[in-house]
Amino acid sequence: MRLKRRWNESVPVDIAPMIDVVFQQLIYFMLTSSFILHPGIRIALPKATTSQRMTASNLVITLTKDHLIYWEEELITLKALREQLKQAGGKRPVLIRADRHAYVDKLIELWDLCRDIGYQEVHIATLSE
Repeated sequence: MRLKRRWNESVPVDIAPMIDVVFQQLIYFMLTSSFILHPGIRIALPKATTSQRMTASNLVITLTKDHLIYWEEELITLKALREQLKQAGGKRPVLIRADRHAYVDKLIELWDLCRDIGYQEVHIATLSE
């Protein structure tokens, strides 16, 4: 003899533990993800043990591994960079973000250009270990 069972009671589903787990995963992934400072220009900064964090607003020059020069995230030639630096006035510090695979002579050329125009504070961006 076959008997059919029917459940008349509805079983409540508690989703509070599932929401807790989802929020914990969200927090974990947000804390472990890396954030890119300049998403348009990808460079690998060199590492330094004696680097210091700077708080002043800087004029940023970026030198990529392909030896392209960016002024405030815009591609620029060396001649146009000289004009931009002259217009900026020479009072704010300059930060050169050079890729670790860029040639040192290109970095020195940018450094000399800034010093030649009259900038006293020229810094090189690095990653602290």
